[in-house]
Amino acid sequence: MRLDLIAIGRLRGSPERALIDDYLKRAEGLGRGQGLAPLDEREIELKGRVSAANETAALARAAEASDRICLLDERGEQMGSRDFAKMLADWRDQGASGAAFLIGGADGFDAGAAPKAHKRIAFGKLTWPHRLARVMLAEQIYRAMTILAGSPYHRD
Repeated sequence: MRLDLIAIGRLRGSPERALIDDYLKRAEGLGRGQGLAPLDEREIELKGRVSAANETAALARAAEASDRICLLDERGEQMGSRDFAKMLADWRDQGASGAAFLIGGADGFDAGAAPKAHKRIAFGKLTWPHRLARVMLAEQIYRAMTILAGSPYHRD
């Protein structure tokens, strides 16, 4: 199952960019063995004054029609790493061809433009910068792969 991390904005030459690239590289080989590959990141950059509706619509267009859609949303479900891994495994085992994880802009998702989500998740009650949310998502996807592979990376 293909995994796409799709986010508004570009991270050029930032420390977050280096961290994301590291997790994408780690996931490359491991994901293949778990049926969770490739893991790809797509950055969407819109010019000028952009509304949450425009950003949300651009994210929705970037996902494949057949994808399982997961929105990172402050009002979403808080789940543990093992639950996240189980969600990915379930989607894979149900025959999903892909999963798209969407990270909106600073104003979040516009309700009228948001695609129908299979899942909405939050990284806790704290507010996180979008750059760090991207790093955290890339790490959690990698962590899910290690859990499914039985690797000692994740410790309970």
